[in-house]
Amino acid sequence: MGSEWMEMRKRPVCAAQEPTACAPGQPGVENQGSNACCFCWCCCCSCSCLTVRNQEEQRLRRTSYEARTEDLPTCEESPGPTLEEASAWAQSFDKLMLTPAGRNAFREFLRTEFSEENMLFWMACEELKKEANKATIEEKARIIYEDYISILSPKEVSLDSRVRETINRSMAEPSRNIFDDAQLQIYTLMHRDSYPRFLNSALYKDLLRSLSEKAVEA
Repeated sequence: MGSEWMEMRKRPVCAAQEPTACAPGQPGVENQGSNACCFCWCCCCSCSCLTVRNQEEQRLRRTSYEARTEDLPTCEESPGPTLEEASAWAQSFDKLMLTPAGRNAFREFLRTEFSEENMLFWMACEELKKEANKATIEEKARIIYEDYISILSPKEVSLDSRVRETINRSMAEPSRNIFDDAQLQIYTLMHRDSYPRFLNSALYKDLLRSLSEKAVEA
């Protein structure tokens, strides 16, 4: 009798568990999980929604960059580089940055990477160093700060907190060297990060090929 009662208590439990198993060919929890859309928390599906989302992110990035660069200054006036000059750019980053033609070519490459503001900030700092008039220095420093340092600017450059805080403290009475540390940081960033890719880019290789062909024809 005791054993029969125990069997009777077990039966409802088994019956309650049976509906969780799915019959072959019928939709169930497991089948639904395997067909989950990419909006699920695991993000492990391979449906086309991921591709659509990536394309949308790229479109928004391009739109944002175009808005940021609407008022960017034009490239420096400079004659086209010679083959010898363009070839020397591969020797060092300093040689690339030394001439207007080199800076223009590198700036064109940075534009394709959505980081042209790094070059523009560096150039603006160079112009500031040439100033001697106190009022002009203060005005140009304010413009540079608003364009490239302020966190509210769409053209903000990437600086560490130490450099940023130093600039903030100095803006009350700026000198023409107020951005020296920031300029060096951005120069180093371009040297280590963007310059190697520039040398391997189609833009630079096509330029060398074009100049070589012109040299042969001459």
